[in-house]
Amino acid sequence: MKNLISILLCIISSTVVKAQQPFEDVFTTEKGELSIHPVLHSTMVLQWDEKVIYIDPYGGTERYHGLPRPDLILITDIHGDHFNLTTLDSLDLSKVTMVVPQAVAEEMPEKYRGKLRIMRNGEQREVTGISIVALPMYNLPESPDSRHPKGRGNGYLLTFGGKRVYISGDTEDIPEMRSLENIDIAFVCMNLPFTMTVEQAADAVLEFQPKIVYPFHYRGVNGFSDVERFKTLVNAQNARIEVRLRNWYK
Repeated sequence: MKNLISILLCIISSTVVKAQQPFEDVFTTEKGELSIHPVLHSTMVLQWDEKVIYIDPYGGTERYHGLPRPDLILITDIHGDHFNLTTLDSLDLSKVTMVVPQAVAEEMPEKYRGKLRIMRNGEQREVTGISIVALPMYNLPESPDSRHPKGRGNGYLLTFGGKRVYISGDTEDIPEMRSLENIDIAFVCMNLPFTMTVEQAADAVLEFQPKIVYPFHYRGVNGFSDVERFKTLVNAQNARIEVRLRNWYK
């Protein structure tokens, strides 16, 4: 009987560990491991140096079961697949700091205002020990009625123990993306009519040459963008760029 109880406890313990550690990709940095867990569309959870970072959390409470509560949240833009109050309200935000653009801050309820750190394009600061640069994200050509006008939202460049991680936000292949340097990991959007084609995304990636690139935010009005084609286009011209395809819509 004791042996049976011991076996059951081991099974339960193993299940709990798996539930608490659902991260898919792990990278070595100068200060421990960086873990990356895709959640949905442009949402992901990063874990590094005992800190948990949520990017654009949305999709409802159930998608975060088994994930540790966030210490830091980054929001890129005002649209509901990036700034989602229903999801935010469902999370444990008791100890969180939120980095947001001004346009998001203006739509935040009063209860969250004390947790905000507003960043504008071009600003750099350290938040919870992580270096963050707010980068432009916008549609081309620039126009007053653009879905993503320049200056409203932020892409982000994060540094984790020497690893430079670029998160594009909703953007086209803008000069600010193409001029990036020394990017270890990039998350690049590609969906019409909101951001850019896989061809645009591939061309931009070939210019700034990240070591590893993840296509994400690839669901458009006509279904999913062809991320396999993106990988083919990139590697046909530069086989050294590792294109990682992950399921962002499971």
